Amino acid sequence: MSKLLYIQSSPRNERSASIAVAERFLEVYRAHHPRDAVETLDLWQANLPEFDGATIDAKYAVLNGQPHTSAQFEAWQAVTRIADHFKSADKYLFSLPMWNFGIPYKLKHFIDVLVQPGLAFTFTPEAGYEGLITGKPAAVIYARGGAYGPGTGAESYDAQSVYIRQFLGFIGFTEIKEIFVEPTLAGPTAKDDAVAAGNLRAAELAAAI
Repeated sequence: MSKLLYIQSSPRNERSASIAVAERFLEVYRAHHPRDAVETLDLWQANLPEFDGATIDAKYAVLNGQPHTSAQFEAWQAVTRIADHFKSADKYLFSLPMWNFGIPYKLKHFIDVLVQPGLAFTFTPEAGYEGLITGKPAAVIYARGGAYGPGTGAESYDAQSVYIRQFLGFIGFTEIKEIFVEPTLAGPTAKDDAVAAGNLRAAELAAAI
């Protein structure tokens, strides 16, 4: 039995195009993998630790091979719990809207907590940076009001999918499948059309992941 962790980062619930396509993905996934566990992490309901002074100091203590103070140890334990929970999954699904050409701040908060030395990546002068979360597939659903794909002329505005690919690749992911739900704001039926197309792609990926 495998565990799929679904990370949801839109606060719009039933109005969200990214969530709608994710729900179709999960429906097909459960049909093809009835024994697998599926867990949803709604970042708008999650209790994410603040990345404050004690946490930053704890990070630099790790980087410099120094022991933690009691305050740093407590702060780092909260970060470690987030990373351990994330790493407990075998497969991943992300859904996210585009906000100001990038990602929602709740998802950025989660990434900033997760991507830590010794937890999600390591560094040596000989090998450089190496991701520690390897051999696991991820599917990512991006919803965007406009069209930003190849040939649109707006590719340079896409700091959403570019950043997510960079983040996942940095921590070790090499198998990343993508679904683009766009453009959702191009007309009265644009959202429904984009979701319908996204659902077809989601069903295809969910059956194969």
